[in-house]
Amino acid sequence: MMRPVNPYPVGLDLEGRRVVVIGGGSVAQRRIPVLLDSGAVVHLISPGITPTLQGLVDTGRIRWDAREYRTGDLEGAWYVVAATKDSLVNARVAAEAEQHRTFCVRSDAVTSGSAVTPAVVRRDEMLVAVLTGDRARTVEARDVVARALADAGAEVPGYDETLRGSVALVGGGPGADDLLTIRGRRLLSKADVVVADRLAPQRPLSELRPDVEIVDAAKIPYGRAMAQEAINEVLVDRARQGKFVVRLKGGDSFLYGRGYEEAIACAEAGIPCTVVPGVTSAFSVPALAGIPVTHRGMNHEVTVVSGHVPPGHPDSLVNWDALARLRGTIVVLMGVRNTPAIAAALVAAGRAGETPAAVIVDGSLDGQASHRCTLATLAGTLEEHDVRPPAIVVIGEVAGLPDALTHD
Repeated sequence: MMRPVNPYPVGLDLEGRRVVVIGGGSVAQRRIPVLLDSGAVVHLISPGITPTLQGLVDTGRIRWDAREYRTGDLEGAWYVVAATKDSLVNARVAAEAEQHRTFCVRSDAVTSGSAVTPAVVRRDEMLVAVLTGDRARTVEARDVVARALADAGAEVPGYDETLRGSVALVGGGPGADDLLTIRGRRLLSKADVVVADRLAPQRPLSELRPDVEIVDAAKIPYGRAMAQEAINEVLVDRARQGKFVVRLKGGDSFLYGRGYEEAIACAEAGIPCTVVPGVTSAFSVPALAGIPVTHRGMNHEVTVVSGHVPPGHPDSLVNWDALARLRGTIVVLMGVRNTPAIAAALVAAGRAGETPAAVIVDGSLDGQASHRCTLATLAGTLEEHDVRPPAIVVIGEVAGLPDALTHD
């Protein structure tokens, strides 16, 4: 039953508490990263989910039941998000939540749940949440707060009409949202459409205007993917509609990000396109793990290599024999599955088996983990720790240096 809402502002401590999300589409994709950041134990229930959410499932960050909602699913939940495309299902979820005295947000009818998701303005460590009970007025109030922050000296970008009908290729960095560049974040805040990969920072997406279209172009390793041609088509199509499109990727768009392919597609269609470089995971993730990819007196070269196809594969463009003869650092991206074959090829071509190596998993994220080993024990290390993407492999003497960093 629709009713006016006069929300009471409060911050929820969800650390270690069960939160149930019903629905696996774009709304869930926006909300879940923020819930995870607040420490919630997220249980997702939906017959299907986006590739980005699939990535969270595969890395064990959320639990997923691949089915429709059933009465009883909310038992023991502290907070509920009803985010399906079926208003009747959302109404049933909200009704059950009411019975359990559990606060519930409905994505389809903001005044029909017992809680309201605020519009958020984030400036560094300061978070301002705006609640009005009406979505349009909430966005209006957020703009008022943003202007107030600007008056206080905080940089708050407004919409730039010159961006309409154009595309920005934004490198999102290794994953942590605060490693997205200032320029990238500024353009993201002005977007009408965001085409985002799974490895792009997710929390900034939750801060976008409700009317911003988010297209999930996630590429899960060896799983389902949005064909590159389809991605190019979306970029061009939305820009031709007069919208400002941000293509948000992990790392840097021009390092194994197919950014140049997208730039060519825009150029051929006559669409203005700009590039915002990103912090590449090839160098930043080892640094975060205390491993410099170069060190004075130790090496004079770094080779970044794609491991998405193994040595000997007809599609491989890597001269592994020549690479093995180099003395410097080798950084392997996208190579978790093929790392055993890569290690074996390097040893067979003359690289010493005792060469130090390291595997860094979930670089820059809360679950970051580092495993030091040698080239000879690299394959066993991946198996022992059940390493899954995203992970970066570093091979070379620098991987044997002592960790000089203080980690939280």
